[in-house]
Amino acid sequence: MSCIKGKDTRPEVMVRRYLFSKGFRFRKNDKRYPGHPDVVLPKYRTVVFVNGCFWHCHQGCRYATVPRTNQEYWLPKLKRNRERDEQTVRTLEDMGWHVIVVWECQLRKLVRADTLLGLECRIRGEEYAEAAEKEPGYGEE
Repeated sequence: MSCIKGKDTRPEVMVRRYLFSKGFRFRKNDKRYPGHPDVVLPKYRTVVFVNGCFWHCHQGCRYATVPRTNQEYWLPKLKRNRERDEQTVRTLEDMGWHVIVVWECQLRKLVRADTLLGLECRIRGEEYAEAAEKEPGYGEE
């Protein structure tokens, strides 16, 4: 478990590269905010968390499995992670921040383009359909 990274994971880097390529400027893993959000966009008063499906217990996701061994350890640990995430989101929203959670499974190859475009739309406050029309080559195979 010591090899598991808490920052700069592959999904986080993927999201940050996309946002930077679209002209967004942000802070990463800013410790001034509860939960140390993966991406902080002060201009848009938005924070983005890129959550792993296993570690943050993504409901209904096939990648959010509970280990069969040592469940006395894993069940309370994963439950605490989920409760802490919920508290962090509430605190940030009370502070006036818009919170977006991107799940690791949403960044898999087949749905990645939709997820990233949807993320961009949510940050800018645009409708998804309008942004898809503007995106050159979007939807073409």
